Amino acid sequence: MFKGTDYIAHRREKDGEIHGLSYHLEAVSKKTGEFASKVGLKEQGEIIGLLHDIGKASHEFKQYIKSAVGLIKPDEDDYVDVAGLKGKVDHSTAGAQVIYRNIVGKGLAGVFVSQVLSLCLASHHSGLIDCITPEGIDTYSKRMRKREDKSHADEVIEKLSNEAKERIIGQLQSNCFLQNLTDRFRALKSAADSPETCTFKCGLLIRFLFSCLLDADRLSTADFEEPDLKKLRHYGNYVDWKVLISRLNKKLEDFDSKGINAIRQKISQACYDFADKLVRPNGLYQLTVPTGGGKTLASLRFALHHAGKYKLDRIIYVLPYTTIIDQNAEEMRKVLEEKDKKGVYLNRVVLEHHSNLMPNRETVRQKVLSENWDAPIVLTTNVQVLEALFGSGTRGARRLHQLANAVIIFDEVQILPVKCMQLFNVAINFLINNCGSTVVLCTATQPFLDKIEPKSRSLYITAEQQMVSDAKQLFNDLKRVEVKDKTKVGGWSDDEIRELAWQKVIESGSVLVVVNTKTSARKIYQQCTQIDNVKTYHLSTHMCPVHRLDVLNQVKKCLDPKDPKPVICVSTQLIEAGVDISFGSVIRFLAGLDSIAQAAGRCNRHRERLAPGEVLIINPTEENINRLEDIRIGKEKTERLLGEFKDNPEIFGHNIISPEAMDRYYQYYFYQRAREMNYPVTENSPVHRADNLFNLLSANKMSVDEYVRINNKAPEIPLRQAFMSAAKSFDVIESVARGIVVPYGKEGNDLISKLCSVVEIDKQYKLHRRAQLYSVNIFPNILEKLQKQGAIHEAQIGSGILYLDDRYYSDEFGLSESPVKNMGFLNV
Repeated sequence: MFKGTDYIAHRREKDGEIHGLSYHLEAVSKKTGEFASKVGLKEQGEIIGLLHDIGKASHEFKQYIKSAVGLIKPDEDDYVDVAGLKGKVDHSTAGAQVIYRNIVGKGLAGVFVSQVLSLCLASHHSGLIDCITPEGIDTYSKRMRKREDKSHADEVIEKLSNEAKERIIGQLQSNCFLQNLTDRFRALKSAADSPETCTFKCGLLIRFLFSCLLDADRLSTADFEEPDLKKLRHYGNYVDWKVLISRLNKKLEDFDSKGINAIRQKISQACYDFADKLVRPNGLYQLTVPTGGGKTLASLRFALHHAGKYKLDRIIYVLPYTTIIDQNAEEMRKVLEEKDKKGVYLNRVVLEHHSNLMPNRETVRQKVLSENWDAPIVLTTNVQVLEALFGSGTRGARRLHQLANAVIIFDEVQILPVKCMQLFNVAINFLINNCGSTVVLCTATQPFLDKIEPKSRSLYITAEQQMVSDAKQLFNDLKRVEVKDKTKVGGWSDDEIRELAWQKVIESGSVLVVVNTKTSARKIYQQCTQIDNVKTYHLSTHMCPVHRLDVLNQVKKCLDPKDPKPVICVSTQLIEAGVDISFGSVIRFLAGLDSIAQAAGRCNRHRERLAPGEVLIINPTEENINRLEDIRIGKEKTERLLGEFKDNPEIFGHNIISPEAMDRYYQYYFYQRAREMNYPVTENSPVHRADNLFNLLSANKMSVDEYVRINNKAPEIPLRQAFMSAAKSFDVIESVARGIVVPYGKEGNDLISKLCSVVEIDKQYKLHRRAQLYSVNIFPNILEKLQKQGAIHEAQIGSGILYLDDRYYSDEFGLSESPVKNMGFLNV
């Protein structure tokens, strides 16, 4: 590719092997083109892959990298101060300027295309840069005008072989090359789009191309630096969908068809029939099924048949909490995975991705270990998907392209953060209409995503998009509980709650108490442990996934109808979604009606009792939810609805969690929060003013106005988004949390010992995947408090993997902010 000698892309630390720049650029070009072909931009992907690191051919970078890896000794003339130059030798601008200079002169289309492609290259180490900053500065144009002694664009072009130069410049100046990309961007606009929505989708397509480049670059680098890791990757070569369909069918044949299972089989068959009749690979559909209706396997049945029918790449299950992934992944493994001779799953099908073990600023080692959703079935969280679409840096963005040509199932979609709804809706429309994906919204309580204003930022949903045609009849058929309003003036004291739980254990044999905060969970748990001859358990997100599963299994043993034992389980709302468990009665602290309906799904779930189970709504005297806005507002709207139900139960079918009641609840809830749905930010955000992310990622009007005020003219660039400022302001629930490995049980302690000692990357890769099951996500204030107490340690210097001191983890309630030693809860 270059005249004469080749240049260095990377040097392998363990053996000094050189990764040639030509080889790296060609490999990234091929892979980026392959990824981008999913949206019809193969050639554009190939060219940004070929040019992304071309700046490494400059003399300045050559001196820098040779000095860094010891090929130039400190006493030689060409040696440079590596520490002083770290992060200052620019190798990403050169390729961006090559594209810009060769295309920008080709009319309006050239100006647009040059900005789209050069943005990807200029940003590939930082995350997409701002075009116009909130301060009104055109940073994109400034980057394109960077001096030659800093960017080296002319220098590196002259070092290309004549053949390579003709290939690159010929492609960049091809009218077909420009036309194809502009056609793809024109195809983004639909009849329902406003100018702002269309511009927002332009930003998503740029981020998609950026994602293709990031993943291709990271894979090429990882495969060179640690060749042993190649055998751990799938590279898109998956088990055939027909094989997975056969395994699921075998499982379905084993189910008995009596009682409530007959209704679940009816739902499963409806999902199969719906997949069978679809005549297009992409679309938006709703699966509205009451809790306990078997929607996990029913939606899997749809997804497998649809993916097989249209040769889609993968199925992605998106769940609201990390806690739900544990059970769903295990359920799918039992159906779809093979085992080795020792009975261990081969893990060729199902991939869990739900941890924040790695810090946001990755080292080279962490980039090697990071996941890119390379599996046929991926289970992840709302947080991870929203980070892929809108988050800062490169780690999340790398995964975005894997959302194309896929079946994406959003389970319990009602738990989506309100502030993200407009961003979410437009992104979903983009993935369906422009990336060839099918999206399924699953829940018993569908939020009004089709009624959001303005209409250009809502979803279009009709009766034909319902996978189960008569949802109301299903709710009647699956009614297994009576929900009763037991709220009272002054609220319920902790002692009264304990007495109520005891009474319900006597009546029904088992009680689930669902609270709104971890503090309440520990307090009520402590109260209930005072009840004699009743086993009491605690569940919260301060317990690692394996710990939670162990507790759930112990609770399930107590609930075994063949040998039942009196049991109370006190849990935060983590148990309300995706946990297959059934109690005799449920006590739910007052919250949003959707949460109450989900809690009700854990009562008499399999219709074990002929009489309806009792679900009691109570209002505790003491529970601080002032900082939990979603819960606080949901509670207020439920209180209003409970008053209306008391006055006129007929309009709700004498059922406080009926579809009619849920519709009324969402009307109240969304009306109050309508102005929050564009993701507002304040002067305390990186934007340093009141604005919203939808604006920053579309017209960016306030920033453009500031540019005009400073320069007395409009910006000359067509794309004006503040990508980086918006991304840095974007925080989903849990996204600011940090994963900490905890010493739960012997295996947790052994895992920490290995994380501290193992140096081989391939072994670390497996350890890190295992560590997700022994990690707890904590917020910065708790992390800082524990660090000050010396309770947090780094597994290996520079690894970024943190673990918790054994004294701060309880077998009863998990992570503690103060030492618990061996005496458990009572010593806190």
